[in-house]
Amino acid sequence: MEKSLELEVQELVSDILEDYKANRDIDRMEDFFNQPDKDVIIDIVNKMLRILFPGYYRDKSYRVYNAASQLSMQIEDVMYYLSKEIMKVLKYSSEYDSCSEEENRNNARKITIAFLKKIPQIREYLETDLEAFFDGDPAAENKDEIILSYPGMLAITVYRIAHELLLLSVPLIPRTMTEYAHSVTGIDIHPGATIGKYFFIDHGTGIVVGETTVIGEHVKVYQGVTLGALSTSGGQKLKHTRRHPTIEDYVTIYSGASILGGETVIGRGSVIGGNAFITRSVEAGGRVSIKDN
Repeated sequence: MEKSLELEVQELVSDILEDYKANRDIDRMEDFFNQPDKDVIIDIVNKMLRILFPGYYRDKSYRVYNAASQLSMQIEDVMYYLSKEIMKVLKYSSEYDSCSEEENRNNARKITIAFLKKIPQIREYLETDLEAFFDGDPAAENKDEIILSYPGMLAITVYRIAHELLLLSVPLIPRTMTEYAHSVTGIDIHPGATIGKYFFIDHGTGIVVGETTVIGEHVKVYQGVTLGALSTSGGQKLKHTRRHPTIEDYVTIYSGASILGGETVIGRGSVIGGNAFITRSVEAGGRVSIKDN
């Protein structure tokens, strides 16, 4: 006799619950409500976009036309949700894992306020990035087009938010933010990278900027560029070591180039041609290209 759909479902539930008892790394059933919420973190990113670019990203649920009142509501929203998520992730930090729940609630609040105080600085950097995008792309009709439609501008914006959280020793949330941007834009910038002002990403698809990369000011990077490690075969043993290159000021890196290694330095004003594969330093003003035979 054929089993009923209800019985089939019951048996499936029973089998999966039994598998949950294996206590795999992919299970967190015992701590379900204290896990960070990816959807909330993404929503925080979108709330931050409204604060960083007032007039460009609007929350249609707000019916307040006074800028101060609207900003106050946005700040309160970010403060509430971000502090809750930070409190959840402090357990991943050795600095806070022995603190009581009340202590970490206070720690999360202090970190959130310290982050929000960085907003003017983030906006200062983004203004220079916007200028670099506009000056560097003759196809850009205006700056509104860049803010609203360029994936590179979105990727660097989310990176600058996440980087400030990382500097405040917030675990997990910064990487969740930049991986969200990665999924939307195809541009992978690790929040641990250090990127100076006037950073220009053209096209952007396939760009990878590794965790310990250091990028100076007025740097241009085109699609498909990798600023990566020479090898990751050491796995976790390589954590907290310099694995990625240094790119000095006024460097241009064309599409498909790979620059690898923690000791690799691309000197000021250098130009790296398309599809170049570089594992050694390039002197200031250098030119590297791959020419057809």
